[in-house]
Amino acid sequence: MAKETMTVRIEPGTRKVLDKIAESLERDRTYVVNEALKSYIDVHQWQIGHIRQGIRDADAGRFAPAAEVKRVTDRLRRK
Repeated sequence: MAKETMTVRIEPGTRKVLDKIAESLERDRTYVVNEALKSYIDVHQWQIGHIRQGIRDADAGRFAPAAEVKRVTDRLRRK
């Protein structure tokens, strides 16, 4: 797969942590950064997909019954 170069500015502490992770994995910093970016992208794509589905459901009038919402919020308040 073709690679592209991208320059970013990071905090010195972040670079040190990346280097420590890379060393512990016996990989280079580029590998660690690419893995981190993949994870970040995966999470945000998942989240955006679920938000869009929620909007489609709301637009279609599909909502959770009030009793179910109350049950979930009561459970979350106990935590």
